[in-house]
Amino acid sequence: MEEGSNPKWEGKATANLVGSTPEQVWPLLEDFCNLNKYLTTLDTCYRVEGELGKPGLIRYCGATVPSPSGGDEKLTLWCHEKLLAMDPIGRLMTYVVLDNNMGFKSYESTIKLLPIDGDDEPGCRIEWSFVTDPVEGNTQEDLVNYLNSSVRTMAMNMENALKSLWKEIRKEKIPLVDNVDASFLGRICGCYSFDYFKVLLVLM
Repeated sequence: MEEGSNPKWEGKATANLVGSTPEQVWPLLEDFCNLNKYLTTLDTCYRVEGELGKPGLIRYCGATVPSPSGGDEKLTLWCHEKLLAMDPIGRLMTYVVLDNNMGFKSYESTIKLLPIDGDDEPGCRIEWSFVTDPVEGNTQEDLVNYLNSSVRTMAMNMENALKSLWKEIRKEKIPLVDNVDASFLGRICGCYSFDYFKVLLVLM
């Protein structure tokens, strides 16, 4: 290491989802361009270019925060993020931050979905890790704290989304995928923005 150079910052955060298996949660997590559905601190998240679920996919993420100058002024923090890898079998994805106004010069993150063993009730764990160059105006602890808050928010919202979906399925008394009513299917897909069939098959 060159004298005076700064070491990389690394960190990791985890959150558990109780009552949901990795097979049930993965369709939500792999929805790369709808992160704001579950990470609700984001105002928006959408596809910029690339094929959904494929390496090279780029998304835009934006969040409105109070301006450092104070008062009623607001500031939009934004970044473009590029998907490097998506592994539906290992249930993990890796992405990097590209253009941004948040001070990131080199940031890579991996999100994994892991089973929780040894419990009577099914469950899984989201593990979110990062490696980055030091970010001016922040500390490594700041980033880890943000990651902890973010992954807990995601886990809670994903858990609630799956519970709501399961209630809808029970209410409609759907016996088989082949018999799903088209209007119901459209309503569910519109509400949750993920592949309904994948989740339905592992719930039944």
